[in-house]
Amino acid sequence: MHIPKTLALILAGGKGSRLGELTEHKVKPALPIAGTYRLIDVSMSNLMHSHISDVWVVQQYLPHSLNVHLANGRPWDFDRTHGGLHVLPPFQGADGEGFAQGNSDSIFRQRELIQGFDPDLVLVLSADHLYTINFLDVIDTHVRQHADLTVVTTEVAEDASRYSVVQTDTQGSVVDFQYKPQEPAGHLVAGEMFLFRADSLLEALDALHTERGELGDYGEDLLPWFVANRTVVEHRLDGYWMDLGTLQSYWTAHMQILDDDGATLDDPHWPILSAQPQLLPARVADSAQISHSMIAAGSRVAGVVEHSVVGTGAVIEDGAVVRNSVLLDGVHVGSGVVLENVIADVGAQITGGQKRGTAKGVTLIGEDGLVATAEDFDRTATLPQGF
Repeated sequence: MHIPKTLALILAGGKGSRLGELTEHKVKPALPIAGTYRLIDVSMSNLMHSHISDVWVVQQYLPHSLNVHLANGRPWDFDRTHGGLHVLPPFQGADGEGFAQGNSDSIFRQRELIQGFDPDLVLVLSADHLYTINFLDVIDTHVRQHADLTVVTTEVAEDASRYSVVQTDTQGSVVDFQYKPQEPAGHLVAGEMFLFRADSLLEALDALHTERGELGDYGEDLLPWFVANRTVVEHRLDGYWMDLGTLQSYWTAHMQILDDDGATLDDPHWPILSAQPQLLPARVADSAQISHSMIAAGSRVAGVVEHSVVGTGAVIEDGAVVRNSVLLDGVHVGSGVVLENVIADVGAQITGGQKRGTAKGVTLIGEDGLVATAEDFDRTATLPQGF
């Protein structure tokens, strides 16, 4: 198959407000995943394996830590003289004031750069999800069906009202699109991966800007415009997909990884690549009791760790218990502390010999070591087996 000239546009500027304090000091795509990776590594690695090497990352909120991690694209062989990774910082142009007001607006602000690059196709991704996909298959679907837009779709078992719900006919054409409907018509949702014909995308952006003056999220304007005016088809993703937009989904994704029931991050034929810190392997004391867990490099464990993910450089003292929890980089758990169903933010110093967290939900401990949020489980959303 002839591969059209494809530009990947990763929208990595969202704050992730539903994650609360977890994204107070870092952008969501920079969140640690499985103790070793960052969330944006998923998009970058899938693009690399799909032989798409023209990648633009659009930033807005707290870009510094993400820029450091991207390392000019080296981990994915995107540090090239021609093409490769380009980071697009926030800016104010003649057509808009202040920050972009949504992802459609964010794309609109890059339209002159897109025109100058002159791609055949534009692949728009959000860096908020766990999945594995070969984008060449998506391109094949797009070309074969002569589409203006191909939407990567997936079936969700949970309440679909938090997503963009898609309806298709028997030929795979998208006939209706509902943005976070109160009463969804089904469980087929958009996986936040969209492949556009470049000329159709630019036409739509200009038409919507002329009509409305200001664009918002593409579920509100751009995607409905395509369904109404152009040929839109689906490409079904049958494997694992998870939106990590909430504390519960972030915690659930890690519990599923531990249970081999979630994202596959260590496939030798499709590995997730990342900029790795240079650290010694984890140290495990004689007093440590570790089961069904992942312990990242640079950590020191002397306490009890059960069914948990421990990030780089973490310390778990003798007498501490960590159960069904996700500890981010540099967390210190003191003796006598018991953690259950906890997410501990980067660098949290948790001392005082008390229990944090309950069996009823997910508890977030902030960088200051204090409980920031405690949420009961939302039973309409996905949970790990057994919870």
